[in-house]
Amino acid sequence: MKEKMKENAVAFYKLAYEGNPRKAIELYVGEAYIQHNPDVANGTEGFIEYFERMQREYPKKSIEFVRVISENDLVALHTHQIWPDSDEYVTMDFFRFDANAKIVEHWDAIQQIPKTSANENKMY
Repeated sequence: MKEKMKENAVAFYKLAYEGNPRKAIELYVGEAYIQHNPDVANGTEGFIEYFERMQREYPKKSIEFVRVISENDLVALHTHQIWPDSDEYVTMDFFRFDANAKIVEHWDAIQQIPKTSANENKMY
């Protein structure tokens, strides 16, 4: 079950990020979807609207999945995102799953990668 949840989290996020959030919801979300990101309305329609808008406004964005970690009914994704004009971000998304390996809740944290750093280590 743990591996299925990890696979579902990556597939869900990739499908939504690359422009098909409605299909992502259909395939990977359970009966309810609780959203904790303050920029996205609660429920599935808020998620779909947000990612459809991001696809329209930023079609050339890209995402790399750096780490996928699971514990009990939670999966964490650590990603590196590149947006237009080399605007880069590190994100950490947390998904809670139901007994059918469907996503029912989401939290995230996003940090822009600065142009300069006090060390040479990547943030991802």
